[in-house]
Amino acid sequence: MAAGTGGAADMTARITWVVAAAAALAWAPFVTAPLSPDEGGFLLVASQWRPGLSLYGPYWVDRPPLLITIFDVASDLGGAVALRVIGIAAVLTSVFLAHLLTRRPTGRASAVPVLVAGAFLTTPLFGTGMVNGELLAVPLVLVGILALVRSWTATRHRAYGWAVLAGTAAAAAPLVKQDVVDVVVVAAVLVGQGLRSRSWRRTVTLVVGMAVGTAATTLLLLVWAEVRGTEPMMLWDALVTFREQAAAVIHSSSTSSTSGRFEDLVGAALLSGAPLVVAVLSLRLRREPAEPAALDLRAAALVLLLWELVAIAAGGSYWLHYLIGLVPGLVLLAVAAEQRPPRLRRSTAGVLVVACLSATAATVNAAVNVQLYTADAAVAAYLRSHGSPKDTVVVGFGHPDIVWDSGLRSPYHFLWSLPVRVRDPELHQLSRVMSGSRAPTWVVVDGSSLATWGVDATSAQTVLDERYRPATTLGSYVVWRLEPHTAPVA
Repeated sequence: MAAGTGGAADMTARITWVVAAAAALAWAPFVTAPLSPDEGGFLLVASQWRPGLSLYGPYWVDRPPLLITIFDVASDLGGAVALRVIGIAAVLTSVFLAHLLTRRPTGRASAVPVLVAGAFLTTPLFGTGMVNGELLAVPLVLVGILALVRSWTATRHRAYGWAVLAGTAAAAAPLVKQDVVDVVVVAAVLVGQGLRSRSWRRTVTLVVGMAVGTAATTLLLLVWAEVRGTEPMMLWDALVTFREQAAAVIHSSSTSSTSGRFEDLVGAALLSGAPLVVAVLSLRLRREPAEPAALDLRAAALVLLLWELVAIAAGGSYWLHYLIGLVPGLVLLAVAAEQRPPRLRRSTAGVLVVACLSATAATVNAAVNVQLYTADAAVAAYLRSHGSPKDTVVVGFGHPDIVWDSGLRSPYHFLWSLPVRVRDPELHQLSRVMSGSRAPTWVVVDGSSLATWGVDATSAQTVLDERYRPATTLGSYVVWRLEPHTAPVA
């Protein structure tokens, strides 16, 4: 019997290494691909994070400081390639954490959670190949869930240490992506279970340890941000107040492109096989755990998945990488299913094959069609070749990767379009920047004018027409250059 369980554990370990190698291979074609707008923008913000007039030095973005810190590390290590390597490290760490979540004291092990993590962290249908907050938060969430499970089953002294680690992860994950409170959700379910079963010691240990870990980590990161020039109240405004304002703007002013992205998101989820995986694994939850003394993760997995779906819906913009937020819930669902006696083996194997084949096909298709030279890269190359290091540029609106790739700075502290629509909808701040003595040398416009949904571009367009002249057109972009003898507009 022991030999059998040992053999199963060895087989699971080998499968884990194979999945990790396959995941790294799947990401390899995208290591040198052009940066996405978010990747370039976060690198730009992080590389110039210092005390200044805006949230992160000269720039403002509604993202937490731990995410900016990670991008700062990538910037120091060389930029784009270093960032993608960090992304691969996050994927591999998540795969191995999924393996650790399957380990049982009896030696039982399962490869199902590992395969789930590997499939959905490599499929471009979930927006993989690019590094973002959702991806970087996944290993932190899995660390937190693992620590919660270990805390619940460990002796008192070790239980407290695991609970502190869970609290640390619970604070760190939303400080990478503010809506990733998955660890807190799972902890709340476990606390509820503990109160119902009157497991007072375990419940108190978990709550106290998590509170200590969460408070210490949050305080440490707030102090770190303060040292870099980002005040706590400014962060609250960006991470909480702004998100409420942004949701209202999206709801009232967004165009059909938002609903189109929602349809694409739903289609991608269906093609990935994720709904089939959820359906089959959920059917397996009807039985009780094979080990009665084990912590039953059924309720935690279902509540976590529900929360993650709510978070995706609340995001509003419906980008594909939102789906990465489902990975911790899918992994925990797989762990909960594998706690049960073997059932629906063929169905489970079938849906895993579908998910892995879908991920493989999507990866091959994305790798074959990866664009090595985009319109954004062409604009950045033009600015590098026709400008000087002292030049500045504004991109209207979004695509901060152009600013990063050009090597220039932007005098306008909003680099993304949503903050413009929320905080400068009539473009008064942009108008002052373009009409002042430190007007940007270049203005890049996607289309024939600055007009876009949620924005009144009348005043800014007038300044643009008076002080700038079109220098070139690259794809849909028009690059405007400041006329050297035009005086600042009063």
